Amino acid sequence: MATVTPPVERQIVGDMARRAAMIAPALVVIAALIWGTRGAWSALYALGIVLLNFALSAAIMTRAAKMSANAMMGAVLGGFLARMILVAVAIAVVNDAGWISRAPLGLTVVITHIGLLVWETRYLSISFAFPALKPKGGA
Repeated sequence: MATVTPPVERQIVGDMARRAAMIAPALVVIAALIWGTRGAWSALYALGIVLLNFALSAAIMTRAAKMSANAMMGAVLGGFLARMILVAVAIAVVNDAGWISRAPLGLTVVITHIGLLVWETRYLSISFAFPALKPKGGA
């Protein structure tokens, strides 16, 4: 009998997206207060880049996990490199756009990537009994 594993990656990305939605208004307001309208648009664009990056990561890992451990390792490394290139391209495309301010764009990309990953680690269960998110209630 085959063991059915829940879509752990998708659960984690969904959880991270909910957390991003909670902090997005504060980030946009802070960026707007410091850099004006261009700062607010830059922060919103950066949040979109980060969430798309995490969603692509989950999709790549979910697909590779169905194949083999070697496919998973290759997909994680190759996917990371490809996604970082996509992040760089997404930033380069708007580099000279009039509605972008580089400082809030770069800061938001870096801070939200690191911040959401660190925040999410508090809620992960590194256990075979409960993969993905820790169960609610004292388990």
